[in-house]
Amino acid sequence: MNTPDPGATSAKQDFDFLVGHWTTRQRRLKQRLQGSDEWETFTASTTNQHLPGGVINFDTLVAPTWKPGWVGMSLRLFNPATNLWSIYWVTNEGGGIDPATGQLGAPVVGRFQGSEGVFEGEDRFEERTVRVRFHWQRWGSERARWQQAFSDDGGRSWEVNWIMDFEREAPSSADPCSNRRKHWPGP
Repeated sequence: MNTPDPGATSAKQDFDFLVGHWTTRQRRLKQRLQGSDEWETFTASTTNQHLPGGVINFDTLVAPTWKPGWVGMSLRLFNPATNLWSIYWVTNEGGGIDPATGQLGAPVVGRFQGSEGVFEGEDRFEERTVRVRFHWQRWGSERARWQQAFSDDGGRSWEVNWIMDFEREAPSSADPCSNRRKHWPGP
């Protein structure tokens, strides 16, 4: 693992590297927090944008060979007062929504230092509270990795249960501008 630059601070441009279209190789642990080492693998497509001002970044993830019709979405909000990102994850199957309130669940919160970002929070998994960690690694403008880990012992130990390796899609020959870094239309 690369060592984060201790002099770097989080900024609203942290996720700009992710804007565009990506093919992602997905690996998900089949049974979480069970001591399992059996993984399912599949390919997905991710499209990322950010809104004007740079404090909101979002993406959609579709994986038709894994779950036809399933869609996941990350919503990232930057707080310039604290230099922290809050990341929410939702799916069209109700993931990320608190069933009791119908509202978004708690985010993971954190920052980048250099080319790595760590974001932590709490979530519910199988009727219990767990710690969740997202770990981002940027490798230039064409590759990145995201990992999710759970801890059921208050953060003393972590189990990585989902890994996404991102590779930027090449522009299509029909539309050579198809993978330019696009920004949400604005004034």
